[in-house]
Amino acid sequence: MSEFESVDYFTDQSLIPDPYPYFDYLRDRCPVLADGPAGVVAITGHQEALAVYRDPAMSSANAVVGPFAPLPFTPEGDDISDLLEQHRGSIPMAEHVVTMDADQHWRTRALLSSLLTPKRLRENEDFMLALADRQLDSFLAAGRVEFMSGYAKPFSTLVIADLLGVPTEDHEEFRRALSDQIAGRLDGELAFNPLEWLEQKFTDYITTRRETPGSDVLTQLALAQYPDGSTPEVDEVVKLATFLFAAGQETTTKLLSAGIRNLAEQSDLQTRIRADRKLIPSFLEETLRLESPVKSHFRLARTTTSVGDCPISAGATIMLLPGASNRDPRKFPNPNDFQVDRRNVREHVAFGRGAHTCPGAPLARTEGRISVNRILDRMANIRIDETRHGAAENRTYRYEPTFVMRGLSELHIEFDSAS
Repeated sequence: MSEFESVDYFTDQSLIPDPYPYFDYLRDRCPVLADGPAGVVAITGHQEALAVYRDPAMSSANAVVGPFAPLPFTPEGDDISDLLEQHRGSIPMAEHVVTMDADQHWRTRALLSSLLTPKRLRENEDFMLALADRQLDSFLAAGRVEFMSGYAKPFSTLVIADLLGVPTEDHEEFRRALSDQIAGRLDGELAFNPLEWLEQKFTDYITTRRETPGSDVLTQLALAQYPDGSTPEVDEVVKLATFLFAAGQETTTKLLSAGIRNLAEQSDLQTRIRADRKLIPSFLEETLRLESPVKSHFRLARTTTSVGDCPISAGATIMLLPGASNRDPRKFPNPNDFQVDRRNVREHVAFGRGAHTCPGAPLARTEGRISVNRILDRMANIRIDETRHGAAENRTYRYEPTFVMRGLSELHIEFDSAS
């Protein structure tokens, strides 16, 4: 009997520090496991994950809630598409782009095209360079920092704030709100749903810009139109902005912290990348492959279909596990080893694939590239703080206790001045 046979993936905290042996156990049973946790079909193979991401039979309606919000209807027959559309609004998070399908998803995502232009991204990159140095200036003299709160979280917060056009004079307010959330100082409804604060702010921004247009980025967002020329409701624009804001922070924060941990743990790797900065992009991709920020998300089979040789019934919940698919030895030889020059590393699925590929992926990669470059420029001999995480042979880290995301709760490092 396997040690994992009785484990509940969704609640067992023993899996939080290292879920990868459990993922291997699932894959060894079958890369498309029909009797996965809580009755889901668990996808742990790489080619099988690609098949799900690209299959139009797979709906994203339950992408966030998975099996934990029962369908508001009883699936019948080999095609539940009509039933799903009739009841879609009753599924939690239905108002967000991540759960939309087909034309609705395309229309909503198209609103971003007026914002994520090459020109805007170049301007945002200039902001990142200056912000990275300001954030580093705040703690470099100390020779140590808790990297999550000292750099990764405030950096990613203000980068996405700038991209969305949040006025510079409001940046400090966003930074304080983040600090309060980290410290548990948010009260009432905001503590229960931190997105509520963002929605309030962006509702004010969008409403004001529609009434009095300016020449700023928020005005572009406020006046953005669907491809057919129609104007979205204020609430639709706000939901898109707040979701992009929250999701963009999460992905980048987890990428940066995992990357810096790798550099601090592996002095040879740190030396190699210092000497050849052209390796930074592949270093970031290998970091994403080994520590995919999204641990699990879901799909709903619209029609009876199959993945690999496994039949899938209409109405079945599919659980995708990017961290498992990215360590599939059939795709990535020696999958648990960090290989900065891995030939096929860009084929990982940390950002998903298909229509729902993470729209913030280019932004996260740019944030990672700029941050790692500036950190290596200004820090020497980056190392793990052993007073906080223990010696190399007995090292411990805390991770966020959730099955949804994979990321460090804190990362304490020490360093010398590069100057």
